[in-house]
Amino acid sequence: MASIEQIKQLREETGVSPTECKKALAEAKGNIEKAKELLRIWGKTIADKKATRETKKGLVDSYIHPTLKTGALLDIRCESDFVAKSEEFKKLAHEICLQIAAMKPIFVKENDIPEEFLDGEKKIYKEQFKNSGKPQKIVDQIIEGKLKKYKEEVSLLSQPWIKDDSKNIKNLVEESIAKIGENIEVKRFVRYEI
Repeated sequence: MASIEQIKQLREETGVSPTECKKALAEAKGNIEKAKELLRIWGKTIADKKATRETKKGLVDSYIHPTLKTGALLDIRCESDFVAKSEEFKKLAHEICLQIAAMKPIFVKENDIPEEFLDGEKKIYKEQFKNSGKPQKIVDQIIEGKLKKYKEEVSLLSQPWIKDDSKNIKNLVEESIAKIGENIEVKRFVRYEI
C-alpha cells in the first residue's frame, strides 16, 4: 500500500488527483516512476475518449521574448469557460506559447502538412544522396527517416517539449486533459520574428 508521502509526492509531480495517484501507486507496487508511467497511459486513454467532444471555449495567449524580436500568439480551446479561466489551462497555453517562440513550428499537427511541402523536402534529400553510391533501398529508408524527423520538427504537437524532452507537446496536452477533465485542442498559432 502506498504511503501518504508517496501519494503527496506523486500528486505534486503530476498534478493528478490523490485518488488516481493512490490507484497508480497501488498498481505500480509503490514504484513512483512506474506510477507516473501508468498515469501517462491513463491520461492518454482519457484524452482519446474526450477527443470527440466539441471545444467552443478557450483563450488566445501570447508570448513576447524579452528581446522584443520574437513573439507567438496561440488559439487554444476547451469545452467550458470555467476551464478556460483556470490557472492550469492558462499555464498550459503559456507553455505552448514558449514552445512556439523557441522551436519555430510551422503546423499544428503532422496531418496539417501539405504533400507539396513534403515533396520539396523529399527532393532535397534525394539530391543529397544522388551520388552517394548507396543502394536505392537504403537511400529510401534514410529519406523516410529524415522526413519523419522533419515532420516532428515542423509540427507543434510532435515537437519534444523544451522543458522536458521525454514528452512532446501532444503528451503535455493529453496530461492536461486528464487533469482538467475536458477536451483541449490547439486550434492555430502564429509566430513572429524580426
